[in-house]
Amino acid sequence: MVRALIALLALAAGAFGSSLRSRQTSGQHWVDTWAAMPQLTESTNLPPSPFNRSGSVFTNSTIRQTIHTSIGGSQIRIRISNAFSDVALPINAVTVALPVGGAAGASAIQTATLKTVTFSGRTSFSIPNGALVVSDPIAFTVQPQSMLTITLFTSAGQASRTNSITSHPGSRTTSWFTIGDQSSAADISGSKQSAAHWFFISAVEVLVPTSFSAFAIVGDSITDGRGSDDNKNNRWPDLVLARMQQNAATSQIAVINQAAGGNRILADGLGPNALGRIERDVLSHSGVKFAMIFEGVNDLGDGATTSAAQNALADDIIFAYQQIIARVHTFGIPIFAATISALGSGYWDPTREAARQTVNTWIRNSGAFDAVIDFDAILRSPQNASQLNPQFNSGDGLHPNVAGYQAVANAFPLDVFSRFA
Repeated sequence: MVRALIALLALAAGAFGSSLRSRQTSGQHWVDTWAAMPQLTESTNLPPSPFNRSGSVFTNSTIRQTIHTSIGGSQIRIRISNAFSDVALPINAVTVALPVGGAAGASAIQTATLKTVTFSGRTSFSIPNGALVVSDPIAFTVQPQSMLTITLFTSAGQASRTNSITSHPGSRTTSWFTIGDQSSAADISGSKQSAAHWFFISAVEVLVPTSFSAFAIVGDSITDGRGSDDNKNNRWPDLVLARMQQNAATSQIAVINQAAGGNRILADGLGPNALGRIERDVLSHSGVKFAMIFEGVNDLGDGATTSAAQNALADDIIFAYQQIIARVHTFGIPIFAATISALGSGYWDPTREAARQTVNTWIRNSGAFDAVIDFDAILRSPQNASQLNPQFNSGDGLHPNVAGYQAVANAFPLDVFSRFA
């Protein structure tokens, strides 16, 4: 019996080793082409009725969502997250297809491209609370900077007493919901509704040569694209990606946006704090070779307006930066930083502005980060260094408009990646 068990374990280990070696010798690996930071969905960002009822969300519902790839490939895998619910997430069907017209936010698909997605061979499965699942490889070609449609159907829905579900509210992309299983339908029909949120999907990976890699950006609403246009993919990371794809030296680097509106470095709020989510949102993702952080304005803006409080916050933000740097460097990944841009009318106070300048001086001069991109200098007003350039102001003095995001992308130094090749 013991010999038989040992033989079986040896056979399994050999099979696993053979599979891993074949992947390695083929010179390919998995790299994220898209990702979105999972977070607990606020009540105001839950789906509309009838998809949101007391004690249940998305019962007998189809959810059709589109995402924007960064790099292409001929095989993909999909990640679905149940990180923030208190109960399991049952999924009965997942499909993938190209949207009609290649359009972001489209409810219709090109049916000739439709494929069923399996997870460890299953089309129907349950994700425990706090967990995620990765699909089996799908033979499905995606182009760089193209749209992909992912459709989920759940019969039972998520039966949480608190209606706690996992999503990314700041998708800037229209998603569609309807009753019944329409996971393979050419278009969503019936009493369909929409919202600019992503639900449950958290990453798409492509199988690519080992020369390809990913650039993961941790940020808040400015990186998440507030002030950009829905269904246009014109957040600043999207616009940097567009430049990278036009440059041979950077066209093999995916851009992974791991930002969320309201995010802070030191304390949870709209999503877990940046110091606490580095492992999940950067280090655990496939193919990440470069990282960046652009955060801190919400920490300062939510802090008390006394010199003592803001001085302490500045010190704590710098401490958190140092901790993040140490953890990212442990994985051999260089990490870049952006200086904190203007506080905006809702946050501005002389003590907060002084703290922002303290943190920015440290970012620029400490040498702790592997590279610094001075977003503050790019975006500030020539007449008043504490304010956004009026040409770049979306209206609140904090979030840039598309012209501001384009200015950031235009100034982003693409040669920064070659320094760490």
